[in-house]
Amino acid sequence: MSLFIHVLACAFGLGSWVAVNGLWVELPLIVNMLPEGWELPSYLTVIIQLANLGPLLVTLMHKLCPGRLKESAVIYCILSIGVLACILLAFFWKETTVVAGAPHSTAFFIITFFLSLVDCTSSVTFLPFMMQLPAKYITTYFIGEGLSGFIPGVVALAQGVGMARCVNASTNYTEGSMWHLQTQYLPPNFSTEVFFFFLAAMMCISLAAFVALNKLPRTFELSTENLVTDAVPSVSGGLDNPGAEIDRRSEKSHGREAARSGPLHSVYQLSFIYFLVVWVNGATNGLLPSVQTYSCMPYGNLAYHLSAALASVANPVACTIAMFFQNRSLVFLGLLAALGTGFGSYNMAMAAMSPCPLLQGSVAGEAIIVLSWLLFTGTLSYVKVMVGVILRDRSHSALVWCGAAAQIGSLVGSVTMFPLVNVYRLFESGDFCNTECPR
Repeated sequence: MSLFIHVLACAFGLGSWVAVNGLWVELPLIVNMLPEGWELPSYLTVIIQLANLGPLLVTLMHKLCPGRLKESAVIYCILSIGVLACILLAFFWKETTVVAGAPHSTAFFIITFFLSLVDCTSSVTFLPFMMQLPAKYITTYFIGEGLSGFIPGVVALAQGVGMARCVNASTNYTEGSMWHLQTQYLPPNFSTEVFFFFLAAMMCISLAAFVALNKLPRTFELSTENLVTDAVPSVSGGLDNPGAEIDRRSEKSHGREAARSGPLHSVYQLSFIYFLVVWVNGATNGLLPSVQTYSCMPYGNLAYHLSAALASVANPVACTIAMFFQNRSLVFLGLLAALGTGFGSYNMAMAAMSPCPLLQGSVAGEAIIVLSWLLFTGTLSYVKVMVGVILRDRSHSALVWCGAAAQIGSLVGSVTMFPLVNVYRLFESGDFCNTECPR
């Protein structure tokens, strides 16, 4: 029975961020077909931030009407929306409408908003539900949450990417025809529609796992576990020493106080920790994802595909490493954040140089940009996890402020990059075959 619950907890965790992660790894195939082109990621970062309306409403309900909001009902609702949105995405992701005189991917944006709403709201509903189960299943849930980024990345690698080649094409004029080079993309191993149906299947698995978990007789299991852990030691202690039970209660009380106060940090250290939270989330969730197309696409679709897929895999891998190899030194975390920022700066510089970045057209250039994105995501993900661990051990309110700082950083990063990309046009797109760059 215990193994079965572990499997259900892992499967339930899959639905936490699988949809948004799946969208990011599929972007290398989508950007060539939607009218926004290379600007598409900057739109998505803003849409994902707008979807934080979901967790905000849930939080307000808990504060204003405590005990009135049923988390199980909310989870049923958002997982059902996630399944439906993934299916609709498979059918309508190419549909466009004319807005302000230009075609836009309105269907894709609307459906993406609902998918983001599902994933953002899962952050404030899934874990509180799992707290009803014994603590040993929480770790399994986090493994499933990590797999929600890992699995779409692996499937995207298996999907492959349409390799680009340059072919001669003619354009007919009244005076005659003119020949020019045109970029032609070879089809991937399976279509984008199939990938979106795969995401829908993942959401269905998560929904089915939640239904099963919600039907379990948790009350009996929890009460039994509490009786075993609390009653048995107190009986044996009372038999050996009449004052042992009182001493034990005193020790527990002191332990709780110590846990609440957490490790002592100076004001400067706390300021530095929260600065790391804001910066790391701003860079990984807003600044760099908005220009990933401009930093990778000049090297070809394969470079962009590998960067997106491997970066998605690097995140859960870094989180897993952080679980087993923890280093809480602020000096170490600061140096690691600086190293990740260095990789991010290289990625941003290549985006600014688009469509003619360094080493374009060479294998070395492609390998460096893919490796840079991989290390950027991996190093800052480790910092993100370790900072969360430090603040969790300090106090509950510190962790709440950590979440607020993370959202502020993500919002500022996204809102900053959107006008730079879409209004001021500081980043320039190009064509794989028709862009002439100095050698």
